[in-house]
Amino acid sequence: MAHAVDVITELTADHREMDETFDILVQAVPAAERQTAAERLTIELVRHTVAEEEHLYPTLREVLPDGDLIADREIADHARMEKILKDLEGLDADGPEFDQLVAALRAEVTAHVWDEEENLFPRLRETCAQEALERMGDSVRCAKLRAPRSPGTPPAAAPGIGLVDHARDLVTNRGHR
Repeated sequence: MAHAVDVITELTADHREMDETFDILVQAVPAAERQTAAERLTIELVRHTVAEEEHLYPTLREVLPDGDLIADREIADHARMEKILKDLEGLDADGPEFDQLVAALRAEVTAHVWDEEENLFPRLRETCAQEALERMGDSVRCAKLRAPRSPGTPPAAAPGIGLVDHARDLVTNRGHR
């Protein structure tokens, strides 16, 4: 019988997928390809961060003595990433500001991923039973399934709502409960 994928394995796979999308974004030459990669990265990041905020961070708060501090720090990281994603919206992919923001976003994501993989995930593995990690992995996968699967998937956003906000609304089902 195959073992379920635990939350650490699931989130680490997301990290590798984001690395690959950053590589595509940085290496793409036509502006349209860069824009598509930026939209894909936005959706990947929103799916990932919402799943962490809904399922990982509440567990951290419960099982680690400094869980509140860690969860709050992680959520602050997400807020910085989301601000950069919003700043990227509507920018010309050929412009210098686009490249600067992509570099800033990559630095934020890389630091966040490193901290999770080197510090947080080992502590979580030491603290939680494998079965709990697997249940959390299932919950994270379900949360991500509510998300759009590609940049073309989300329906048109209402006027004034950007891709980041629209993707977050779709992932969390905000406004449809």
